[in-house]
Formats: sequence, C-alpha cells, structure tokens
Amino acid sequence: MTPLSIIIPAHDEAAWIDGCLASLLAQDHAGKVQIVVVANGCRDDTADRARRHAAAFAARGWTLRVEDLAQGSKPGALNHGDACAVYPARVYLDADITLGPGLLAGLAEALDRPQAAYASGRLVVAPARSPITRAYARFWTRLPFVAQGVPGAGLFGVNGAGRARWGQFPGIISDDTFVRLQFAPAERLLVDAPYLWPAVEGFGALVVVRRRQNAGVAEIAQRYPALASGTTEDRPTRATIFRLALTDVSGFVIYAAVAGAVRLRRQGSAWTRGR
Repeated sequence: MTPLSIIIPAHDEAAWIDGCLASLLAQDHAGKVQIVVVANGCRDDTADRARRHAAAFAARGWTLRVEDLAQGSKPGALNHGDACAVYPARVYLDADITLGPGLLAGLAEALDRPQAAYASGRLVVAPARSPITRAYARFWTRLPFVAQGVPGAGLFGVNGAGRARWGQFPGIISDDTFVRLQFAPAERLLVDAPYLWPAVEGFGALVVVRRRQNAGVAEIAQRYPALASGTTEDRPTRATIFRLALTDVSGFVIYAAVAGAVRLRRQGSAWTRGR
C-alpha cells in the first residue's frame, strides 16, 4: 500500500479544520500516513485546534505535524508542506474539505503505480443555506468537466512520478488547475468515493469566486501557455449549456447571471477565498 503524505494549507480555518481532520481520522485506510497542516498567516487558533488531534492520529499509527507560518500564502504553505513531507506520494487537501468513507484508501490504491498518476474523489457540493448557491451548484456540478472529469477542486493526489513533473508551487491563483494540467486526461484517475466541497453563500460571493477562478485560468494561459492548451476540455459548448438549461431553467439562470456579472465587473486585487 502506497504511504501518503497529506499536506493541508490552512489560512484562518478554525471553523473547518476540526471537521477536516476528523474526516481523515474516520478513514478506513490501513497504510502509512503523514499529515502536515501548514497554518499560514492565521489570526485565529487554526494551528492550536489542529495540534489537539495529534494524539488521536498517533493512536492509529499516523503522524500529525503542524507548522505555523507568519506569512499568509497558499503557494508558500504548499511548498513548506512539501519540504516537511516524508513520502513521495502526496495528497493536497484544503482545510474546509470533508472526506467521505473509503476515499483515502481509494486514493492510495489509484496512486500505487510506477507511471505518473493524478487522482481525486467524486466532488459533492456541501449543502448550502442560500437558494442561489444551491441552484448555481446544482447546474455547475452537471457540467461535463465536473460530472464526467476529475476536477480535483480542493483535493487531489499525485504519486512520486507525478510529483516529479513540477518543482515548487509557483505564486499563482489556481494551484489545483496548475497541477491538474500537468497530467493528460488518461492520467487523471477518479476514485468513486465522495468528498464535500463547500461553496460560498450568495450571489455576490459567487461572483467574486467565479471572477477569481477565471483570473486563475487566464494567469496560467499567460504564464504557462503549453499547459493552458489542456484547459479547452473545461469549457462546455453552447450546445451542452443549452441542453442542460432545458432541464434546469432556474439553475441555468443563476449560473448565467453569475457569469454575466463577472464579465461586467472589474477584477479586484484583494485576497478572497477560493470558493
């Protein structure tokens, strides 16, 4: 069984880190695991909350290491986590993700091969309070990129051969897109086990996040044009959008309204959550 180093960058994630680590502890995976939580620029007790789980991880033979960096930077946290990792196979996990049963074992099995591999689970949007967010998420998760692909949003793993395809994480917006595009579609493996991915609440927040996502893709196109050619599969055709719109009119209206608002508003420079 492939041993795994799990790297969790965490910026002000006190509301989420306990649930994330608890979902890891609940996994039935029998292999060796190292967890590295990299708190970065936190103004809350994310690091202290994470440390409280150390004994529970040790009881099952896993190790938990918590690093507390003064500078808030996700790429910096990812690179620091890589420097602390002891196993070649890595899982990169956002602190607000909750793993479903069987996911960690499935990732270890998928990555247990000599050729380069990228793997993720089945993305499920966590229940939202906002009806606008629920409608947007319902439509978005039916797009082929999400429904039939391996987007890896918030959670992805690579084996040693896969991790060798890039050096340090660059200072860019979309680290998950950057990594996914290092792999051909045939190298991206879907583990049929769910994980909960929380969407932001409300129309305004969806616009901010969608704008940031678009900016991340545009940044990769500018800085890494060879990689950017792999983003064409992410874009649904008009025919696909029309077909889905016929089956979910309200979801389409919200999805289209968010996309339209993104085009109308100027890109801001302030830091925002990735979702």
